[in-house]
Amino acid sequence: MKELTRTEVAEFLRNRDHYCILTHRRPDGDTLGSAAALCRILRAIGKQADILENPEITEKYRSLHEGLTCTACPENATVVSVDVATEKLLNPDFAALLPRIALLIDHHGTNSHFAPEGIVDAGSAACGELIYDILVELGVQMDKSTAEALYTAITADTGCFRYSNTTAHTLRTGAACLEAGADTYRINKALFETNRMSRLKMEAYLAQHLEFFADGTIALALIPLEAEHECGVGEDDMESISNFARNVEGVQLAVTFRTDKTGATKLSVRSAPGYDASSVCAALGGGGHVAAAGARVECDQAQAREKILEILSKQGYL
Repeated sequence: MKELTRTEVAEFLRNRDHYCILTHRRPDGDTLGSAAALCRILRAIGKQADILENPEITEKYRSLHEGLTCTACPENATVVSVDVATEKLLNPDFAALLPRIALLIDHHGTNSHFAPEGIVDAGSAACGELIYDILVELGVQMDKSTAEALYTAITADTGCFRYSNTTAHTLRTGAACLEAGADTYRINKALFETNRMSRLKMEAYLAQHLEFFADGTIALALIPLEAEHECGVGEDDMESISNFARNVEGVQLAVTFRTDKTGATKLSVRSAPGYDASSVCAALGGGGHVAAAGARVECDQAQAREKILEILSKQGYL
């Protein structure tokens, strides 16, 4: 992949048209907010742009994409992916578009460089930071809707600016969104201060079933489908559930296990400084950041648990 600068990405976007923007599977606030902001920026400079409708978008974020989506990617589209670390993380419905992706914009250091051109900046706490920088390069005046999309992207990936990935540039970008009219209180309350009873039931389940190793520095959280059904959780409830075990006092690295609709196990790893979540996930073909990474394995949770324990032992954590 040809690595582009922010200026070169802006030039790429100026010189093309008919954009179709892709997001990743189980979309979070960063991929959805980044896509919404990029779409609005492209329209602001006179380009035709749409986000390919992600069938896994949840109600929490649906309003971000209102009026911005298409149901099929046009034949003449310039396809761009945002916040997608590897081709495996594309929504399965988008897999056929992989050869057509012309540009990727991402912040995961483990990005697999699956497009011919792109920008990957692991120093950005969120992909939304890169989108903001591109907006500045293009000379676009940020309106309220774009600001709220960008703020959602940034606050979602930094835990409301609490995580260690937060930088001075992250805070300046958040301030720019606030100055442009973003209702930051409403966004933060929706993302971090409002839980349904089903989410609280899931947290109670986890509190009873966490497994601890290495004097409490390692925690495993297995969430069988039966528990999800019993608690009545949906995907909005399960967002950031991978942080629950990591937030227990003394835990330095936590692994959360969930089963997807195919029966495979999705792993989310969160770690403190001195522990590397991305190296754990890389051993299973996944990736992400040092503090937050993920992987997907074609086996049940019991087998995935054994694989993780073996990896943690080999890497010296157990």
